[in-house]
Amino acid sequence: MQDKESVLKTIRDHQTDIRKLGVKRLGLFGSFVRGKQNVSSDLDFAVELEPKTFDSYMNLKHYLEDLFGCRVDLVLFSAIKPRLKTRILQDLVDAA
Repeated sequence: MQDKESVLKTIRDHQTDIRKLGVKRLGLFGSFVRGKQNVSSDLDFAVELEPKTFDSYMNLKHYLEDLFGCRVDLVLFSAIKPRLKTRILQDLVDAA
């Protein structure tokens, strides 16, 4: 089972390809950051994309799901709901 450090290393190892998908910033948050992941956990990422299009969002989501072999929840930094923002930003670890 993966942990926070292995996820971050994988992102760093694939950073060139991730940047080509329009990623300006990518942060990991959620159960993996808190060390509470289990075999059915998804990966939670916050992202800043340029261009910010549906296609660039979906291309990144599919790329990350293929890379990690699990479900990925992807949220745009600009779309984080105010009631969740504080918790997400407290957990957030910059990945790319």
